[in-house]
Amino acid sequence: MASSPDLPSAGNTPDTPGSDTLSDTPNTAGTSAGGERRGRVRARRAAVMAVPATLVAAGLAVLTAQGALGVQFAISGMPFTVTATELNGTGFEQFGGLDNMAEGSPNAGDSGGQVLIVTSAIKHATLTKLCQSVDLGGTNLLITAGSGSEKVSATDLTTDSTELSGDAAFNNIEIGNDASTLTKAGVKGPIGVFSQQADTVRIANLRQTNYATTAGVFKLPGLKLRFSDSGC
Repeated sequence: MASSPDLPSAGNTPDTPGSDTLSDTPNTAGTSAGGERRGRVRARRAAVMAVPATLVAAGLAVLTAQGALGVQFAISGMPFTVTATELNGTGFEQFGGLDNMAEGSPNAGDSGGQVLIVTSAIKHATLTKLCQSVDLGGTNLLITAGSGSEKVSATDLTTDSTELSGDAAFNNIEIGNDASTLTKAGVKGPIGVFSQQADTVRIANLRQTNYATTAGVFKLPGLKLRFSDSGC
């Protein structure tokens, strides 16, 4: 807001109209006070203008830390299969959600472009003999890794699945948490959604049908990509 004009203090003689000469007694007190007021107003305006940018930056930082940004991309709607002879993880969470296809996707069918999925989040994971395949219509795109002495490893790993099977074991598991309160893997789900979490997880003979996978770091030793008549 604009500051009020400074008024001459008592005893000061205002300048004579039409004269180019300033009065002998300048109003230094009024000028100083007015400058300070204008400075404070400018500082307040600058602070207010900076708030939205600060909030956006803070919000993005929080979302990135929680892993939420990574799972918000539009899925293709084409499921892919993932198998491993063994998965070991520390910091495990699991909760339900919805994945969305790109608008107008030919894979939407009568689903409305949404897929009901279960998100599994693992802070640190290793996988032995990883296999991933996607059916491209009679031909499969096949990826394998971790078949040698070095295992596949991932940090901040999330998978959105419609099916998951294997022989599982959990340490310090909690079942029935609200998904928005999860703490083990650094990912929070929607409020009011059923979830579970555990300190560690081990799944032998893992098999998943997935629609999305994200990871902060994903290391695939011995990676091989090829086309095949059969999938995983």
